[in-house]
Amino acid sequence: MASNYSSQNPQRTEGVIPVSALNHAVAQLLERNFPLTWVSGEISNFTRAASGHWYFTLKDSAAQVRAVMFRGRAQYANFMPREGDKVEVRALVSLYEPRGDFQINVEAIRRAGVGNLYEAFLQLKSKLADEGLFDPQRKKPIPTFVRRIGVITSPNAAALRDVLTALQRRAPHIEVIIYPCPVQGEGAAAKIAQMVALAEAEASCELLIVCRGGGSIEDLWAFNEEILARTIAHCSLPVISGVGHETDFTITDFVADLRAPTPTAAAEMAATPTAEWLATLYHWQQLMQRQIRRQADGQAQKLDWLSHRLQSPSAALQAKRQQIIHSAQSLRFAMTQTWRNSQSHFLQLQTKLEQKKPNTSELKAKLDQLSLQFRISQQLQLRQQKALLTSLQEKMEMLNPQRTLERGYVILQQADGKLVRSATQIKPGDVLKLRTASDASELQIAGINQQN
Repeated sequence: MASNYSSQNPQRTEGVIPVSALNHAVAQLLERNFPLTWVSGEISNFTRAASGHWYFTLKDSAAQVRAVMFRGRAQYANFMPREGDKVEVRALVSLYEPRGDFQINVEAIRRAGVGNLYEAFLQLKSKLADEGLFDPQRKKPIPTFVRRIGVITSPNAAALRDVLTALQRRAPHIEVIIYPCPVQGEGAAAKIAQMVALAEAEASCELLIVCRGGGSIEDLWAFNEEILARTIAHCSLPVISGVGHETDFTITDFVADLRAPTPTAAAEMAATPTAEWLATLYHWQQLMQRQIRRQADGQAQKLDWLSHRLQSPSAALQAKRQQIIHSAQSLRFAMTQTWRNSQSHFLQLQTKLEQKKPNTSELKAKLDQLSLQFRISQQLQLRQQKALLTSLQEKMEMLNPQRTLERGYVILQQADGKLVRSATQIKPGDVLKLRTASDASELQIAGINQQN
């Protein structure tokens, strides 16, 4: 290969390399010996090319260096750098070979100081997680239907307008109480925590929303402070966190009972749409009506079955009357049969007496005595049967509904003629028929006083 290269390049001197090879070797040397490094400085000459690549100079008071951040990396940055911004970049030291320019290829960029803030964020997150403040078991459920919501945010923030607009659209019946406080800057976390404690003490709300719009980690830092995290964790009211954008996470998000990606989403999670809960109520109403109808139909069927088994008073009276008639017939038959048997026996004795023709004045006297005893016994038996008959008639008379009415009782009937057997059959406004022993009238129920 060396001999061929020399034949094609007669002017080449042994040990001399072209510029491109030099720049390539230097670039490889830099990249091998300088791993990815965090570099801090101030943005200058920032340009965003049509391709999406970022070109800028990173400088401090004593030096500067060219920097490039290609589109594939720039799209993940959470802010657009501006002239004069203090930043920290994670970069690979390299050389732009075509021009021989020393530069750094930026892989990630953040505002100056974010590294320390993020480290503090991770430490506090780990500490509170170890204490169990993030455990799902301690989080309170978000109520489905609320009448009053407390919103803790800046009164001038766009987040407040977003929350109010969403609540007005979804559930205009919900009352909103605003607890104003700053949401960034020194002391903001303590003031937010103070508003949370105030809302809990007033107990006017059923749910709290802590929210603000998006921003840098410095802008959102108030929601990463321990005082606010512990206040929310020990708050007796359910708390929804709606801080920043969907990609922003704060300590408040982890400790709150529910995290929403945006303030608008927090409002939507807090308020069930009016149409939705009205539909739910209508659904339960339909279920209750169907259940009541089923129970009423079942009770009506049971009442019909019991009514077939229940014998009416007139039928019971008729059965007793038939029983008395049967007893009377049996009594008459027994008396007649006894009389006939006695008469037959007497005739037999008389015949025997005639046949023997004894001189029986004494026997005649005895016979007269027996005859007298027989008549007395017969009369006694007759009186007993009559007394039994009279007792049965009196019992039958006692079962007569008319006698019951004459003793002061009344019969209540509904408009359709059904007997009122329980106060549960009537309700205020019903018209009832009142029957006494001598007359009948109608009355209207004004009220019912249940007594056990």
